[in-house]
Amino acid sequence: MRANKLLLVSLLLPLSSGCADNARASADEHAGHDLETSATALPTQDPQIPADAGGVNARLAASPRHGEWAMIPAGGGDSVRAWVVYPERNTPAPVVLVVHEIFGLSNWVRGVADQLAADGFIAIAPDLLAGHDVPEGPDGADPEAARTAIRDLQPADVQRRLEATANYGMALPAAARSYGIVGFCWGGSASFAHAVHAPGLGASVVYYGTSPPTDALGSVRAPVLGLYGGDDARVNATIEPAATALQALGRSYEHEIYPGAGHGFLRQQDGREGANLSASRAAWQRTTAWFREHLES
Repeated sequence: MRANKLLLVSLLLPLSSGCADNARASADEHAGHDLETSATALPTQDPQIPADAGGVNARLAASPRHGEWAMIPAGGGDSVRAWVVYPERNTPAPVVLVVHEIFGLSNWVRGVADQLAADGFIAIAPDLLAGHDVPEGPDGADPEAARTAIRDLQPADVQRRLEATANYGMALPAAARSYGIVGFCWGGSASFAHAVHAPGLGASVVYYGTSPPTDALGSVRAPVLGLYGGDDARVNATIEPAATALQALGRSYEHEIYPGAGHGFLRQQDGREGANLSASRAAWQRTTAWFREHLES
């Protein structure tokens, strides 16, 4: 069975499908997010949290969960490719969208989706660069090509595709009619923006992504959880303005800053002399608890 899974992963990886100023600004803000990985995986990967970038390929190959590619209609003749992973449970599962970083839909993001499925959710990772001619690399989208292409994404198109993905997920026979969203870096900002955009959203989790402008927060209804590295002053400077504005509006926004952890800590768990791994463990526990509280009840 292991050999079959390895073959399936190798066959599926090559598949692909066919405010502008704000989009460019958002991409430029995240240009400092380096795609750093260890030469080897951590000596011990914690199976209770997503694998880091060095260990994800082995984790995906060994996963017992069912994952598949889907093409999701997104309106106006557009469609978005997405990786869908199912949990093993006997009741309908809430849906969680997983929004990739500035580097596009990578194996690491697919690994995050797999861990969410292990934790009981139907996880869907949409390729928001589908149709933008981003070539595939050995671990998903070519990161430099993705970084360039993401600057051309229109915020309205991103939100339209996320909404279409959510509707697709909740219509699956095994799904409950509730969904959340989690994103990382550029995807974290998109996940916070989705709370502004989508009245039907059940919960949002933002990993080290910048907050929306305060004058846009009046439409937020879903509870938002922000998880940030202590050594990430550029992103963290946007926390308090959002917190103050949302508190004044009577909205739920909780946030946690992990001392010593850097930007991208969940991907780079071996960084910062243990601080990134400590942050990853604590942040993932909060993530799953947040979704269970707001999507399962």
